[in-house]
Amino acid sequence: MTDNLGQLDHRYLWHPFTQMEEWLSQEPLIIERGEGNWLIDTEGRRYLDGVSSLWCNVHGHCNPRLDRALSEQAGRIAHSTMLGMSNPPAIELAEKLCGIAPAGLSRVFYAENGASAVEIALKMAYQYWQHSGEVRRTKFVGLDLAYHGDTLGAVSVGGIETFHAAFEPLLFEALHSPTPFPYRSPSGDCAPENCRDYCLSKMDALLAENAGGVAAVIVEPLVQGAAGIIVHPSGFLAGVRELCDRHEVLLICDEVATGFGRTGAMFACEHEDVSPDLMVVGKGLTGGYLPLSAAVATEEIFSAFLGRYDEFKTFFHGHTYTGNPLACAVGLENLKIFDDEQTLESLMGKIERLELRLEKFRGAANVGDVRSKGLMAGIELVADPLTGEMFPPGERVGGRVCEAAREFGVAIRPLGDVVVLMPPLSITLEEIDLLCDAVEQASVRVLQ
Repeated sequence: MTDNLGQLDHRYLWHPFTQMEEWLSQEPLIIERGEGNWLIDTEGRRYLDGVSSLWCNVHGHCNPRLDRALSEQAGRIAHSTMLGMSNPPAIELAEKLCGIAPAGLSRVFYAENGASAVEIALKMAYQYWQHSGEVRRTKFVGLDLAYHGDTLGAVSVGGIETFHAAFEPLLFEALHSPTPFPYRSPSGDCAPENCRDYCLSKMDALLAENAGGVAAVIVEPLVQGAAGIIVHPSGFLAGVRELCDRHEVLLICDEVATGFGRTGAMFACEHEDVSPDLMVVGKGLTGGYLPLSAAVATEEIFSAFLGRYDEFKTFFHGHTYTGNPLACAVGLENLKIFDDEQTLESLMGKIERLELRLEKFRGAANVGDVRSKGLMAGIELVADPLTGEMFPPGERVGGRVCEAAREFGVAIRPLGDVVVLMPPLSITLEEIDLLCDAVEQASVRVLQ
């Protein structure tokens, strides 16, 4: 049966972010089930889930409370539309989400994935200004190397050329400001000691140059995940908030990757006491169980859409599965687990252990940079640590290291030659050691 599944996969599936010619030349890893922080394939082999099944699993696989919430809701109803009606799980989850969100965020609009929720936030920001009489405010400012998803609006405000360049003719024009990333800065002006202020000054100038024409700035707060776990310097996010206030533009914080404990706080914004005008969440919202995301807005933005039917101020946007009861029920239970098990309070020791283990990689052969925030970490592998020279892409060094890590019982996935570690929040100290040991052993096998 296993051999047949592999053949069927090769015959019928097209995998995301995967060079299929390579995929078709190798035996596929087929995950059949999960237990806690572990994945189990069709051959019974076990792998520590080192990237939380693409950064979304929170409390482990087959968590009994989440299983029960899903089963109980399935016994009531699996789905009903939110166009013209509502459902209890969607209502209760919205109340809970607004209760834990940064101050001022009070309205929840559901979607199914992060990119869809980003599209919602962009359209809300644009239409808010149209309703407010500021019709020239049609532009968006994003960061270089940003990633907000793969739909066209999200790609437009993104900044990763490898992912986005091919689609440029399809995109709307967006403005981009430098990312505070001294290790890979294209300009010598962005040195570690002045990187934050340099990048903020550039954004300030960009907003001034486009005064009255910018609807919103969109950022991934504190950590740009898909760019290779780029960690912003302290105070950068607060500085962006201050610039948005000064230039009277909205701030959208994309917490799809950073939300729900990944950085050590429920939301990354909390580290700098920043409240955005719109916040996008996804991934960990259901603990990694079901596709659910949301754009959370302030009352001021919501109020701009209120009016008579014939004024057409309605937010004309929606999805078939908006507010799906199954997903919302699991999402609500996910947040209850955070409270009942004091998930955030338990993270400090785990974060300290991961940071301690990461120190061993700093200065190691072929390691150029090590970046981390909370339980988000990236180890950048390079051909020459002194100059930062990259390996030729065709060598697939990051991919080969991650493939070798499976032999040591760990499933991870790279971003180019950045080895990403982002385990479930439920990981144990012993499993953190296993994760780091596996990366070290796999790196030695591939590079020496």
